[in-house]
Amino acid sequence: MLAAHVHLGTKNLDNRMIPYVWKRRADGLYIINLAKTWEKLMLAARIIVAIENPADVCVISARPYGQRAVLKFGQYTGSNYMAGRYTPGTFTNQIQKLFQEPRLLVITDPRTDSQPLKESSFVNIPTVAFCDTDSPLRFVDVAIPANNKGKQSIGLLYWLMAREVLRLRNVISRSTPWDIMVDMFFYRDPEEAEKEADAMEADNKALEAPSDAFAAVAAPGFGAEMGATAGAADWAGTGAAAGDWGAQGAGEWGAATDATAPQGGGWDATAAPAPAGFTPQ
Repeated sequence: MLAAHVHLGTKNLDNRMIPYVWKRRADGLYIINLAKTWEKLMLAARIIVAIENPADVCVISARPYGQRAVLKFGQYTGSNYMAGRYTPGTFTNQIQKLFQEPRLLVITDPRTDSQPLKESSFVNIPTVAFCDTDSPLRFVDVAIPANNKGKQSIGLLYWLMAREVLRLRNVISRSTPWDIMVDMFFYRDPEEAEKEADAMEADNKALEAPSDAFAAVAAPGFGAEMGATAGAADWAGTGAAAGDWGAQGAGEWGAATDATAPQGGGWDATAAPAPAGFTPQ
């Protein structure tokens, strides 16, 4: 709770919130007593468990920082949730398509969620609310003193309450930690989520093999270095130098020409054989 700044209040103090304040800092900020916060969290969890049908519990948050926490709380506990703008008349106007009759109402901020809080007083719906030091407590039945303006604080409070509800229902055991991380209840900025998605795509592309990764590779020993060093050394060492070839070619090819040339005065001196049956004129 200290890490999530649940104990930090505001510089203003409501008269009904005085019993939940521990002290006031030098900069004028009021500090909330976390012992009172924990007691009221456990009381709220017991009230939620007392409702036979989990869908009869309605959790509302008009504040953007609490919309993800409300959605996750409803997902894991089976409660009905409303994230975003509340439609006036949902609890009082029976003609509306979204008309509801919940047995318990849980709100994030009495000041921001003033409309559903006021309507709940008309139809006698008990209300549980997270209240800061400057929050009005009118129409609030169970006030949980906590910082309801920070995204970590709101997410942690809903996570703790959801965990306690599941423990009281014997869904999870108290001896083992809950496998759902508290980060799932924290608000996420859409721009930050897009940046994380782009970073993951870039990492996946970097891990993929390039198109020329499996191109043919020259066999070792037949590269340019082999031709420049080993090949030249072998030809030079075998004695097949330019001078040797010249000497050998001059002697051998000259002798072969002499052996095959016709004896006499040359080609003109040798007459072609006359064909049979031919008489010269």
